[in-house]
Amino acid sequence: MILPGATLGILGGGQLGQMFTLAARRMGYAVWVLDPDPDCPAAAVADHHLCAAYDDFSALALLADHCAAVTAEFENVPASAMIYLEARIPVHPGSTALAIAQDRAREKTFFQDIGLAVAPFALLRQEDDVALAARKLSFPAILKTTRFGYDGKGQQNVGTASELPAAWASLNTPEAILESRINLVQEFSVVMARSVEGMMVFYPLAENRHHHAVLDLSIVPARVPEALQNQARQGAARIAEALNYVGVLAVEFFVEEGGRLLVNEMAPRPHNSGHYTIDACVSSQFDQQVRALCGLSLADTRLLSPVVMMNLLGDLWEEGGPDWQKLLQHPQIKVHLYGKKEARPGRKMGHVNALSSDAEQALAVLETLRQDWNWRQD
Repeated sequence: MILPGATLGILGGGQLGQMFTLAARRMGYAVWVLDPDPDCPAAAVADHHLCAAYDDFSALALLADHCAAVTAEFENVPASAMIYLEARIPVHPGSTALAIAQDRAREKTFFQDIGLAVAPFALLRQEDDVALAARKLSFPAILKTTRFGYDGKGQQNVGTASELPAAWASLNTPEAILESRINLVQEFSVVMARSVEGMMVFYPLAENRHHHAVLDLSIVPARVPEALQNQARQGAARIAEALNYVGVLAVEFFVEEGGRLLVNEMAPRPHNSGHYTIDACVSSQFDQQVRALCGLSLADTRLLSPVVMMNLLGDLWEEGGPDWQKLLQHPQIKVHLYGKKEARPGRKMGHVNALSSDAEQALAVLETLRQDWNWRQD
């Protein structure tokens, strides 16, 4: 057990690293952040910022020497860095979970191996694979790089089998997966935590809406049948158990027409769709991340208020920025800004949580703001 007063480390200094750091410092821990960006959001709140590449072994050695345990804010940390740290200090989650989440093909195969359903897919490594996938899968489909793709990056829509060779060539990647589009009814996520002892806790499910492949809104409680919610929690637990996972884990699910549940992907870390927990739950997902890393018992996940989380993307800044007066004066809205210096389209600059007596009312509050800003009308 690692007690307050100790120093914790995190690889990655974006908004997730920033929110982990704030939670850890509030609980009495010091935090060192390793991130190559001198202006990363976590640098402003951490006790020390190691501005270095993730595979800089001199920086990793400093992190290991000064920290009691280390976690990661995102899954694309080089495996060599995690393996180096694991040999020296506790690292949660471990390199195995991160390595699986880094590779879409490996991730989907892992899900299938433990008995979870996924959308039909095929792995493309060479020209022969393209022709085989065109015959095997139904179209329309989506072509994705197996690595380093998120928020819609590294993806292409493929309308027909005849479009596949050109799409494969334009993606310019040594490996990709082709995934058939399903008749999607609903998307939601399970955010959970698992302790060193194997204790598991689950947050209320978040019903998610995306815009141009970027998360737009998370609605809690999710309007998902209880049977599907139970099935999803069981699936997330199966993933955590199979990995002997320690930390916060998010699992995204699709509901297909007819009610079939499919696993989309996992994130071995706190998740954008779990940001509602900061304001609407007894404990946040970042509190749990600290507690799991330190070997503490996990905290209460009860929902205190229905809530809708909305991302604030850089697109808004291009249009003059949000109406700060309306946001900050609204009695039901909590504003969270990440301190990023440059706003770009699609970049997550912050989020808001709207709390109300029911989720529909919270959603109406945010939709009214969206109309006032004339934002996302397409």
